[in-house]
Amino acid sequence: MDRAEKRELVTGLNEAFTNAGSVVVAHYAGITVAQMNDLRSKMRAAGGTVKVAKNRLAKIALQGTDSASIVDLFKGQTLVAYSEDPVAAPKVTSDFAKGNDKLIILGGAMGSTSLNADGVKALATMPSLDELRAKLVGMIATPATRIAQIVNAPAASVARVIGAYARKDEAA
Repeated sequence: MDRAEKRELVTGLNEAFTNAGSVVVAHYAGITVAQMNDLRSKMRAAGGTVKVAKNRLAKIALQGTDSASIVDLFKGQTLVAYSEDPVAAPKVTSDFAKGNDKLIILGGAMGSTSLNADGVKALATMPSLDELRAKLVGMIATPATRIAQIVNAPAASVARVIGAYARKDEAA
């Protein structure tokens, strides 16, 4: 890489770290290219990104961001996974690490809060923003359907009583 490419990479990573809801740092030694492509496609589907960058450049990119406290995690062969949704990157990375023991989660950050490996795994168990929105809409919609059922119940009961009397008169 020449200087211009390095500068461009650092600028792009700095922007990504600034806008990211969460950042996960992991060791990836021993992972095949196919497995890495699989991780990248899963992360892309969840709305995140996986990057492998030189540690020195990643440390420079972290300067001035909320995630600057995780600079000590960048030792050895590291990859960075990040997403705007605070749960997406930890969830995909943790799920992938369960099936592949060569991906070792070192830690990460959520905003200005630095997380250890257990913190990242705990964050991965939380529901995503879309799941929370769906639950909230479900909770709001449930009372409305119950009210509609309660309001319609007396009318349905009256209709059944009238229907019963009509059948009784026809039979007589």
